[in-house]
Amino acid sequence: MLKKSLSLLLAAVTATSIFAAPAALAEEKTVLKVASHLPPMTDIVELVNEVIEEPYKVELVEVSDNIQYNEALLNDEVYANFAQHAPFMEMFNEANKGDLVAVQPVYNARVGFYASKYKSLEDIKDGAAVAVPSDPTNQARALLILASYDLITLKEGVGFKATIDDVEKNLHNLKFSEVDLLNLTSAYEDGVDLVFNYPTYIEKVGLTPDDALLLEKDPEQTFAVSLVVREGNKDSEATKALVKAFTSKEVHQFLEKLAQKGHLEPAFELKAE
Repeated sequence: MLKKSLSLLLAAVTATSIFAAPAALAEEKTVLKVASHLPPMTDIVELVNEVIEEPYKVELVEVSDNIQYNEALLNDEVYANFAQHAPFMEMFNEANKGDLVAVQPVYNARVGFYASKYKSLEDIKDGAAVAVPSDPTNQARALLILASYDLITLKEGVGFKATIDDVEKNLHNLKFSEVDLLNLTSAYEDGVDLVFNYPTYIEKVGLTPDDALLLEKDPEQTFAVSLVVREGNKDSEATKALVKAFTSKEVHQFLEKLAQKGHLEPAFELKAE
């Protein structure tokens, strides 16, 4: 009788081990960590967690700079990130032999140049100090804005890889300084004549894109903030679930509210239900 009881107990333990382990493993795989940096990106990730379909859940991994979220993804510390546009991601891939892929554009921030001293384009004086981002892709973005307003011309064909060295004609003899993206607001506060910036950063001093002297013209939304995963996960069920959540009605409504403030434009259209 004792032997029979022991046999039944062992069988129960074995059965529990067989069924519990896969369940725990499955739960682990359905929690998708997404790295992000600053609102409204972090707000969107948290909203996605509320709307993503079962069995998936999203865990926000908030980082403190524009380097960590890509390193975390490349090292498989997170499943995805949501903090950058495709040109910035491609620059990271080139520098780090990365395999990151932008799978869904979500919104396009309205970026531009802010000027504490000038009220119009015609007010810009020769020798004006101009602060542009120090990272290559955002620097190119800033220079393309200046070119679109005929303040400079760039070497033919440089496109999204333009740097200060590619300025061919500098019609106002603008004096460029390269500033870390996170320090551009301080440059504005320090009185630099023209300062490139994002809505997320410039709102700290009470400004919105409506206050910008020069606004970007980007109808193709080249610089839309996008959901990014590794190449091997591009077509996975988890990525499909994330894309569906990031392009949900709830996220679109959230973006529309911010769009009314002039901060951004949604980069996707709602699909008919």
